[in-house]
Amino acid sequence: MPLMSEGTNRGRGAQLFGLPSSSARSVLIPPYMNTANNMNRGYGGPERRRHRVFVTRNSEYHCRDGVCVAVRDCGTGEFLRSHSAIGRRMSAGVKFNHDGGIESISAPTEPHVGEQLCFSAGNSDNPRDVITSPLKAIERPAAELVERYPN
Repeated sequence: MPLMSEGTNRGRGAQLFGLPSSSARSVLIPPYMNTANNMNRGYGGPERRRHRVFVTRNSEYHCRDGVCVAVRDCGTGEFLRSHSAIGRRMSAGVKFNHDGGIESISAPTEPHVGEQLCFSAGNSDNPRDVITSPLKAIERPAAELVERYPN
């Protein structure tokens, strides 16, 4: 994002800074004052949405507040009721190098495309962690899809 912008709001910028309109050509407007930027940006506060979908080659991992609440098969579009990631908390995003070593680790709140998600077992009866295949995309689910999550 540019630190300053020129364009359609030049005249308005001159007025905001108390400059005569003839000076408008030399005025740069900070993006937060550019009404065109503000209209496109929308809400600028802290993230409030609770659901995210992590897409791998074969599955979508649907998470609410960092906990996997549903897994959907990408091929069929059906939710899998007995996937071992369901009910587990995401503990990290991990990228492995070609030798099998760890190249990078991301916080569970900030995984990146190309990383594999790790869902920790916690106090589960099944002590094994779940590690996904590499992420292809991170999305927001539509409200209609969230309503279809299995119980």
